[in-house]
Amino acid sequence: MRYYVGHKGKYGHEFLEFEVNSEGRLRYANNSNYKSETMIRKEVYLTEVVVEVLQNIIKDSDVMDLEKEHPDAVKDWPAPDRNGKQELEIILGGQDTKFTTSKFSSLVGMDEHLTTLYYLVQDIKSLIFSLLNLKFRINPINAN
Repeated sequence: MRYYVGHKGKYGHEFLEFEVNSEGRLRYANNSNYKSETMIRKEVYLTEVVVEVLQNIIKDSDVMDLEKEHPDAVKDWPAPDRNGKQELEIILGGQDTKFTTSKFSSLVGMDEHLTTLYYLVQDIKSLIFSLLNLKFRINPINAN
């Protein structure tokens, strides 16, 4: 699974991207050139159970069936524009699905299929950010 959201603007190419492969390697990158910030890169390996949870979130969303069951709805999604784009690519169970659309600003005017993608992305981002915070931000208690 790979997720990308970004745009090219006043501060250059700003984006957020993460990828989880079948072996559990989570790679994260966040590039914000605002006030000369540097790119943040993180890499961590997830347990098999965590990868299964991610797979179940994707399966439960039914997003993998959107292109087959509602091809016209997916074709009508907003195309990437000057405000940016987002991509979600999922390879699961031999099925490869990729969605590309503009950045979401609100749920207003979204059809139910695009809403499905929106909520899936929110669930995945919440899981990924929680995992990264657990790994990189929590200081262990020193038991002396």
